[in-house]
Amino acid sequence: MKNPASLLGNKNKFLIFGCGFSGSFFAKTIKKLGCTVLTSSRSSSKDPDSFIFNSENSLIPDEEIFDGVTHILSCIPPDKNGNDPVLESLQSKLQDLSLEWIGYLSTTGVYGNTKGDWVSETDPPNPFQKRSLNRLNCEKKWIKSGLPVQIFRLPGIYGPGRSTFEAINNQKIRVILKEAQVFSRVHVADITHAIIYLLQNKDILKFHQIINIADNEPCPQIEVIQYCYDLLGLTMPKPILFEDAKDELSPIAQSFWMENRRVSNKLLCETLGYRLIFKNYKIGLKNCYLNS
Repeated sequence: MKNPASLLGNKNKFLIFGCGFSGSFFAKTIKKLGCTVLTSSRSSSKDPDSFIFNSENSLIPDEEIFDGVTHILSCIPPDKNGNDPVLESLQSKLQDLSLEWIGYLSTTGVYGNTKGDWVSETDPPNPFQKRSLNRLNCEKKWIKSGLPVQIFRLPGIYGPGRSTFEAINNQKIRVILKEAQVFSRVHVADITHAIIYLLQNKDILKFHQIINIADNEPCPQIEVIQYCYDLLGLTMPKPILFEDAKDELSPIAQSFWMENRRVSNKLLCETLGYRLIFKNYKIGLKNCYLNS
């Protein structure tokens, strides 16, 4: 979009809660734009831009951490009781701040199993897994808080250092075939750049509180695995039928295969105008291959 109405820069201060794969990528990217960025850690760190936040041990950030904060991104999943750690520990503090925006990274798991049908933000959530129900409850609490929150529902996340290539190289790959099963996915760079795009154009675009961030082409997992083996110049092992493999899978791995949906990105890409950097897994995995 031309002439963005509000640019991110040195007037903005971000706190990133839960600086894992997605949070770290986001933090590094917006630092390059000139923003002040502080990231949470569960224990003390030598990084001067890190602060301690560990809700399990009642360790919350010092007061000065919040000075001048304009934006917050929360990437922390629900705790063991299904509550949101940031809201449980810091809601009253956040409500005292002059925040422009809060982003919350959720999951497309809240849509449940649609048997391969497309889902969009207008479809009612119907979580199939306990962890997805917890996510949905955290979404609702964020919305109910009255804070300026925007929720991003994400499918399977991959990127350099976290993709099928690592599973192949570590010999932990399981080539499983399940007929008519598809998954949606998103490259970590598109999570970051979609959010930046929305923030930079927030004065132009209509605000949507819930947005899916996914690529254009949901597909069977076995296609992704085959593509990676082809790029590596290796022969893919013979697939195992899901019915033959399921008893050997962990409960979390089994649950991965029990849901089947295609996640629509039309709101983000057609209505709001974001252009994906990695529109499908082939382009995205080629990026991972070249940066591995």
